[in-house]
Amino acid sequence: MLKNHYYEGLIEAGCDEAGRGCLAGAVFAAAVILPPDYVNAALNDSKQLSERQRYELRPVIERDALAWAVGVVSPEEIDRINILNASILAMHRALDQLQPVPEAVIVDGNRFKPWNPSVPYTCIVKGDAKYLSIAAASVLAKTCRDDYMMRLADEYPQYDWQHNKGYPTRRHREAIRQHGTTPYHRMTYNLLGTAELSLDFKD
Repeated sequence: MLKNHYYEGLIEAGCDEAGRGCLAGAVFAAAVILPPDYVNAALNDSKQLSERQRYELRPVIERDALAWAVGVVSPEEIDRINILNASILAMHRALDQLQPVPEAVIVDGNRFKPWNPSVPYTCIVKGDAKYLSIAAASVLAKTCRDDYMMRLADEYPQYDWQHNKGYPTRRHREAIRQHGTTPYHRMTYNLLGTAELSLDFKD
């Protein structure tokens, strides 16, 4: 069972991102504030859920949350500031939109930068499998990014983004070799890769 809060008695936002490992497209992050006594047995790390389960949970999270928001950082920004900084910036952009304003922040992973000097934060490795608000953020970030990549797939169908969502699959890299890059590709990434191609689409 996932936990409700890390910081007891504070308005706490959970954050997670989607799309760090992709060759194309923006990186997305979500921030979610859940009620203090929130219970949802179906909620888990988005990587442990099927696509159908994620999309079924998304409207439930949006309805039940005290506040939620999604932040986006473009491929151009990723190339300029690197993906780690871009992922953190996307989280900051999501946090900036929240009302009420969070009094504490918990983040999936092990890297973050202060969002507000007066707001404490804690990084939690595999936090999306430990805390409800981070799990909720992972679902929102993943589904919102998938929707975005589906729109881009209509524009550039040859890259198979409707299936790989921009991740480094063999078919995606073969399309780059054949057709070149698009304005959505991250030019600082190793786009053509090596013989050892990752087929794992998950963040």
